[in-house]
Amino acid sequence: MTYRPPYPVPGVVWASLPIPAFLIDTAGRFTEVNPAGELFLNASARTLTGVPAFDRLHIDAPMDEALLRARANRAPLFINDVDVTTGERAPVQCNIQIAPMHDNPAVVMLLISPREIADRLGRSMQVKSAAKSAIGMAEMLAHEIKNPLAGITGAAQLLSMGLGNEDRELTDLIVEETRRIVKLLEQVEQFGNLRPPDRRAVNIHDALDRARKSALVGFAANMTIIEDYDPSLPATWADPDQLMQVFLNLIKNAAEAAGPKGGTIRLRSFYDLSLRLRRKDGPGAALPLQIEIIDNGPGIPPDIANDIFEPFVSGRENGTGLGLALVSKIISDHDGWIAVDSVPGRTVFRVSLPVAPKDKAQKAT
Repeated sequence: MTYRPPYPVPGVVWASLPIPAFLIDTAGRFTEVNPAGELFLNASARTLTGVPAFDRLHIDAPMDEALLRARANRAPLFINDVDVTTGERAPVQCNIQIAPMHDNPAVVMLLISPREIADRLGRSMQVKSAAKSAIGMAEMLAHEIKNPLAGITGAAQLLSMGLGNEDRELTDLIVEETRRIVKLLEQVEQFGNLRPPDRRAVNIHDALDRARKSALVGFAANMTIIEDYDPSLPATWADPDQLMQVFLNLIKNAAEAAGPKGGTIRLRSFYDLSLRLRRKDGPGAALPLQIEIIDNGPGIPPDIANDIFEPFVSGRENGTGLGLALVSKIISDHDGWIAVDSVPGRTVFRVSLPVAPKDKAQKAT
């Protein structure tokens, strides 16, 4: 017997909701699932209709009681900061909203808002304009400051020629510090002058391998790098050089966090349809290609963890705070997403990218 939902199919607004949304009847079964919900559960609405909701959604909260209260009171109910999983992936901290349908008391709407994405998007919107202005000003100042610094360096080197060893230490310090400042200014200029990506079909593992080999003969020579790849991943749509730069910066970040004692970096790739970004200027886009750079270092200081991708934020002494900001900018220019999860002993940077268009995928480089 075909299952017939007790509530008619919602319209355009329902399909346009950017977060997972579900209609649940009095028996606790799905009656409708929106497109974001399909991606969240990695299943079609047709196969989910009539299925017990909490066989597929595992929520760390008394959901049966919550649904009863929402129905009885005929009022919305909110549950914040709970773990939600589908049983096929790690739990995600979410905010839950339950709302009764006023023209059909038998049905309630369940909305799931993943906290990580919501918080990150909110912060990004707040700082985007200010960060853009700051980078523009910093780029202009960088260009103007480099010339007098070159003069200071030259003058210090000339002075050192007629000084004793004790005084020469001071001039050497001047030269060393001015060179450090010039290097910082060059990074600021690089950040401001990043060209638009020249996108093509790219094999993710080729880009990872280039970055790994380069790192092992340089800054990551004291690290052990483990490859954990899904060989079946299709090509992504990216600028190969910029993508390699992303991976190189993330590996460098992990190596510098480990310090001279060394450590282990794991490069992992896999396929996951759960993330979909909906942008203001167009429809949502799936980002199923996942790359994780995992290290066993000390972790990101909690006081900067929420702002680690913003310019001039760094957890290291003498850090410029531009490496991860550059990574975030490149990934954003590629219509992708980057997130971080960090605790002492385990930091995971996760890059999510789109699949190359079918007509381009055969030409992967």
